[in-house]
Amino acid sequence: MSVAASNVTGMADPVLAQPMLTDLGEALVEATFCIVDLETTGTTHEDQITEIGAVKVRGGEVLGEFQTLVNPGREIPALVTVLTGLTTAVVVQAPRLPEVLGPFLSFLGDAVLVAHNAPFDVGFLKRACADHDHPWPRPRTLDTAALARVILLRDEVPNCKLSTLARHFHSPTTPDHRALTDARATVDVLHGLLERVGNRGVSTVEDLVEFSRQVSPQRRAKRGLADGLPDVPGVYSFVRDDGPDGPRVLYVGKSTSIRTRVKTYFTASEHRRRMEEMVRLATRVDHVECVTALQAEACELRLIAAHTPPYNRRSKFPHRQLWIKITVEPFPRLSVVRTVRDDGATYFGPMRTRDIADQVMTALHDAVPIRQCTPRLPRTPSGAQCALGGMGRCAAPCDGTITIEPYDELVARVRSALTHDIRPVLTAARERLQRLISQQRYEEAETVRRRLETVVTVARRHHRVASLARVPHLVAAARAGVGGWEIHVIRYGRLAESVVARPGEAPQEVARWAVATAEQVAAPVPGLSAATIEETERIADWLERDGVRIMELDGDWFWPLHAMIDLTELPLWALGGEHAVESPAWSLQSS
Repeated sequence: MSVAASNVTGMADPVLAQPMLTDLGEALVEATFCIVDLETTGTTHEDQITEIGAVKVRGGEVLGEFQTLVNPGREIPALVTVLTGLTTAVVVQAPRLPEVLGPFLSFLGDAVLVAHNAPFDVGFLKRACADHDHPWPRPRTLDTAALARVILLRDEVPNCKLSTLARHFHSPTTPDHRALTDARATVDVLHGLLERVGNRGVSTVEDLVEFSRQVSPQRRAKRGLADGLPDVPGVYSFVRDDGPDGPRVLYVGKSTSIRTRVKTYFTASEHRRRMEEMVRLATRVDHVECVTALQAEACELRLIAAHTPPYNRRSKFPHRQLWIKITVEPFPRLSVVRTVRDDGATYFGPMRTRDIADQVMTALHDAVPIRQCTPRLPRTPSGAQCALGGMGRCAAPCDGTITIEPYDELVARVRSALTHDIRPVLTAARERLQRLISQQRYEEAETVRRRLETVVTVARRHHRVASLARVPHLVAAARAGVGGWEIHVIRYGRLAESVVARPGEAPQEVARWAVATAEQVAAPVPGLSAATIEETERIADWLERDGVRIMELDGDWFWPLHAMIDLTELPLWALGGEHAVESPAWSLQSS
């Protein structure tokens, strides 16, 4: 037979029933493995396949073999010839890759693809499929090199090369860098490795793949926690029942498919180290089914806030926010507080850290010279002027330089900047920025610019939350799939109800039902929403999406016209001059 001909030996595959895939996976004794080896002109993306060899086995028996040389369309480097014995003259009459790729993929079928150093072989095959318009079949893949590194000890084998493993498992085939020979040797290595995992709880193909990825037996043993979970959107909670203080929620998450997502925690697709410990401690998984993604987000945030799970890093302490307060006293000042009260004061925020609050405070003090001292001043102060007053950075009410009425005008400017028009704060920094740049003090100029960026970011967050928190009732809808609508009832920034109008149902009728069954929400303290800040922000994200329609609205949902500017234009706008641009207007108003 010519070396250029494709060769398939052994009997054709018998007609098999579709393998039964249970929750535990496909049993190893019933699985069909296709052990593959490639020879190539090199290891880069420009190199080509020169030979394909494959052996299909099931239950320890060889079902068939596939072997062909491939004309790479280029010369074979001398180093490759020395290694494999293949020369350009040997492969020049062989079929090109498009001619052999289809027959090889048919031989592979739905078998588990096995290779020694599988990423190399799979990479070449995937690229070949992409280059020659063949869909990649996405087979389950097993790497015998990775599996050997997990199973074998260093004192058993010095390395995990194919030749070393073939000798270790007494393979009758000696690898020689020819595709079919190396594939036959890999078959013996695979069978030797399978014998070593039988007593480690590995009984399915899925077990074997996860074992090769070094998923701990403790994690794999917890797969049963996913049994019975629904394949629907919602929120899941890993719970430990045997903790020292009774049941404890360890971790809360959300997904479009609860069951599918939870199952990934027991596989190698979950890379976070802390999840290994969390899964080992968990004794059950609870779930809450949701009808929309927004409802799942809100439910997740509420569960995290209620239980503060130790393995959730975000959203655990939603009330740990900071606010800037304009105090209520004869000569008001700015103060950083953790609580918003119904005391008639003006609050601005929230902010996540003290550093952010300090940056905003500094920007406000740079713009308006209200006092920065903390003592409460009487209506007619008689103290001495502080250093800031001497530098002109404070109006100095402490020594009577300014009386209550003109000082109130300064406070009104600060209040206006926080509630209506942020531009004066940015404009105040313009001359300083220009001066720093002209003096080539670029690091200081960048500090000022970042401070202004922080002010704009906080202002945007403040007004997005405050605008929704003022609205007693809002019903909005958005397309859901083909012909359906997801409808949400929002009250004072809190998600009160979520429903889906199916194709053929009248959205208005479904919305009326949702309003009737929605949670009754009491008006919150002015400046706060009835939900956590993050929940209100998620609602704002959804409302601002393209295609969302307002069905009902009590009150006004709006942002002040000049409360925010576009962050991307902040540097030019703040600098002014010939490159100055107008502040974009942000406004959402009800009709």
